[in-house]
Amino acid sequence: MLNVTARQELMSTIVEILGVVVEEARLDFGEDGLAVRVVDPSHVAMIKMDVDSAAFDTWEVDETKLGLEMRKLNQFISVGGAGDMVELTYNEDSGQATILIGRIELNLRPLDNSTLNPPNVPSLDLPCGVTISGTELSQALRASRLAGDLVNLSLSESTFTVDVKGPTDSIKLDFSADDLMAIDCKEPARSQYSLTYLTPLAKIFQKIDNVNLRFGENFPLRLTFDFADGAGHVEYFLAPRVEGDY
Repeated sequence: MLNVTARQELMSTIVEILGVVVEEARLDFGEDGLAVRVVDPSHVAMIKMDVDSAAFDTWEVDETKLGLEMRKLNQFISVGGAGDMVELTYNEDSGQATILIGRIELNLRPLDNSTLNPPNVPSLDLPCGVTISGTELSQALRASRLAGDLVNLSLSESTFTVDVKGPTDSIKLDFSADDLMAIDCKEPARSQYSLTYLTPLAKIFQKIDNVNLRFGENFPLRLTFDFADGAGHVEYFLAPRVEGDY
C-alpha cells in the first residue's frame, strides 16, 4: 500500500532536485520516509536524498519502490499552486500509480524498477569545507554561467573564491570568512567543475537557508543542504574536471 499526501511546494522541490541529474528515478518509500539515490548517465553527478515521513501530511506506506519520470511529474505538479495538496497512491494489484491535485487526476504506469538500480554512494574524506547562504551561492552560480562553462572553486583559511574564465569574459567572486557561515581549510585547495551540473541548482538554492560545500585539490565536490524545515536532506556529488578531461 502507498498513500502519501504533501503540499505542492514539497513535492515540487523533491522532483526539481532529482531532475537536475536524471529524467527517471526510483523512489523508495519506507516506514520512516522517502529515500532516493540517482546518478546521471555520464556518472558525473550523483544525488542522495532522504525525506522524513514527518514532512508529509499523510504517510500510509508499506515498503514500495516506485520508478517515475521526473519531467512528467514536474509538469503535472506545477499545475497546482503552492498551497495545494498533492496525493500519490499506488495500487500493487493493478500496477497503477495515481497523482491527484484538487480535481485533476493523473493515472500512470510506473517504470520498470529493474532498469533503475540506485548507485552506491561514495564515502569521501574531503579536506576543505565552507558553509554559505543559499541565496549567495545561487547568485554566484547564475553569474558564473554568464562567463563560461567551467567554474574554479578555491578555498584558503580566510577566503572562498568562485572564479570563471571564459573565451572572452571572466567573473570572480570572493567571500571572506565574515561573509560565510563557516569555513574549514587547513591548506589552500582549488578544483574545477562543470557549470552544466551546477547552474540548475541555482533556482533550488534560492529557497535554501544554507549550503555546505566540501572539496579538495582536484577532488569531487559534495554539496549538502536541507529543505522542508530540515525534514529533507540532500547530498549532491560532482566529479571534478581535471587536466586530462580537456
